[in-house]
Amino acid sequence: MNQGTISEKDKSMAKKCIECPVCRSARAKQSGFAFWFVKTIEDGVCPYCKAYERVYGKKAHEPR
Repeated sequence: MNQGTISEKDKSMAKKCIECPVCRSARAKQSGFAFWFVKTIEDGVCPYCKAYERVYGKKAHEPR
């Protein structure tokens, strides 16, 4: 897969990140435990956070 190509799977995984209550809280509040947790795990653990970054060009904890 090219870096410029966003698949349907990436889009559906990014949608899960948008719906995730922890990620949603981190984006909204920009502080607290949820923010720290998402900022810490997004690069190494969560495939949904990675897909969000590929689709939207922002980290999962950054405000939309």
